[in-house]
Amino acid sequence: MLKALIFDMDGVLVDSMPFHAAAWKKAFLDMGMEIRDEDIYAIEGSNPRNGLPLLIRKARKEPEAFDFETITAIYRQEFKRIFELKAFDGMKECLEMLKVHFLLSVVSGSDRLIVNGILDQLFPGIFDAVVTGDDVLNSKPHPDPFLKAVELLKVGKNECVVIENAVLGVEAAKKADIYCIGVPTYVEPSELDRADLVVGDHKMLMEHLLSLEPLLSPEFASGHGE
Repeated sequence: MLKALIFDMDGVLVDSMPFHAAAWKKAFLDMGMEIRDEDIYAIEGSNPRNGLPLLIRKARKEPEAFDFETITAIYRQEFKRIFELKAFDGMKECLEMLKVHFLLSVVSGSDRLIVNGILDQLFPGIFDAVVTGDDVLNSKPHPDPFLKAVELLKVGKNECVVIENAVLGVEAAKKADIYCIGVPTYVEPSELDRADLVVGDHKMLMEHLLSLEPLLSPEFASGHGE
């Protein structure tokens, strides 16, 4: 029986990754390093604790030589300055309809301050559980964030569906042994091939989600949206 839907935030609920990328590039530039957009998108879903060392190595530097708190503080300040808050068209209305039948959760690699700020403004009172990058030691692609959401929702893994747009997020969902729907917001569909189902875009995603019925198991979804 399907009881809960677990959403990634950046790239699934809000079109925010371009702003994250710009803010990280500014933070790295201020610290004397250059990184590319594709480097940042490759670690989408991880928290700064896990993702920053990877980005620093991409810039051909040693992570031990840098103060993570300083880099993160610059990133947060720049993100707050440039971010334009906007949900994907129709997403709030879709979530409101889904909430009638399902428990809803957000699992994001962003820090709690950013996640709560976005959810409070765009989706107030909608989500039953929220897991951020501050809430787990090991971020995506580890299964821990999704397992934490399952624990908070008090449901079984086989009673959930994860909705993800990032390669690391899909990998984390599958490591957690949870059915996963992928939407290729910023990557090619083939990059999400580990997902159980990949839909073409957000319109197809919302149509598919609104077709879900609580009495059916997550596996029924395999025939939709391909």
